[in-house]
Amino acid sequence: MNDMTPIAKTTPKDWETDQEVRWCPGCGDYAILKAVQRTMPELGVRPENTVFVSGIGCSSRFPYYMETYGFHTIHGRAPAVATGVKLANPDLDVWIITGDGDALSIGGNHTMHLLRRNLDCQVLLFNNEIYGLTKGQYSPTSRVGTRSPSTPFGSVDRPASPCAFALGSGARFVARAIDVNKNLPSVLKAAHAHKGASFIEIYQNCIVYNDDVFASFTDKDKAQAGQLWVEHGQPLLFAGGTKGIALDQERLVLKIVDVVDGDWAAAKVIVHDQTNRAVAHMLVELPLGTFPVALGVIYNDPAPTFESAVVAQNKQASEGKKPDLQKLLSQGQTWQVEKQPHAM
Repeated sequence: MNDMTPIAKTTPKDWETDQEVRWCPGCGDYAILKAVQRTMPELGVRPENTVFVSGIGCSSRFPYYMETYGFHTIHGRAPAVATGVKLANPDLDVWIITGDGDALSIGGNHTMHLLRRNLDCQVLLFNNEIYGLTKGQYSPTSRVGTRSPSTPFGSVDRPASPCAFALGSGARFVARAIDVNKNLPSVLKAAHAHKGASFIEIYQNCIVYNDDVFASFTDKDKAQAGQLWVEHGQPLLFAGGTKGIALDQERLVLKIVDVVDGDWAAAKVIVHDQTNRAVAHMLVELPLGTFPVALGVIYNDPAPTFESAVVAQNKQASEGKKPDLQKLLSQGQTWQVEKQPHAM
């Protein structure tokens, strides 16, 4: 009996290409790229079985920098291409890289259908609340009052919430992270472990056109009070455990409560249940400024995947049948053209 040759483990270097990384110095995309390259070896996956698909935007240069198969597609259509890739070969590990404009504006329809179908893939949405590649116009996630070349007097649009959009589209896995935060790899691992469409919104700083837009909760002196990292089965605590999130049962909304001497149960702090869709909706829509920003795996409740249903359906339809292309072409209504065309 022949012994199987063990497959060598990869290192972050195995996932790096020889391409020059072309983002602005200080861009948050660098941190996300490094986090992904460091995480891939820990997932136990192989570069030759991995595909990165992107649309258009700064973030969409990502496939050039991953030593895997990759598609840099057209604006907003990465979900459509990724769906074709996964249906053609369900064994491939598919990652979608997109931005707030690419995924929620021209690509909003495609993103919605990918999530509701539950294609087995990972969607990383880089949210910098601006169009960076086309020089700083406001995007679907830009806040009211955002001044940009396209809104010189300030945007009057109400911004879209990527995670609320994902939940409303039927996503079964919704998470949030920050580009430079040490917890990003753990969120990526959780997304990859989920069987189905995993949606991660990553707050990414655009140092040129929207610098420090997330400073109110990412700055070191504000992170403790501004970030709520959720963990399944653990109480929703922040500010060093001195504050927590509880449910106002009369109004059915979340509220902040003080936690005295670590007794979170007495303060009626909620224990995070990542399968609770209703609470997930409330967490992703906590008002910025008055509440901390919910981060980590907010919702995770697996369901059957799109490609598995398609494969099963095709298998059932082909059972007991012999492939016959000629029979397929000649069945049903056919016409024989006998009359010669008019001379030109």
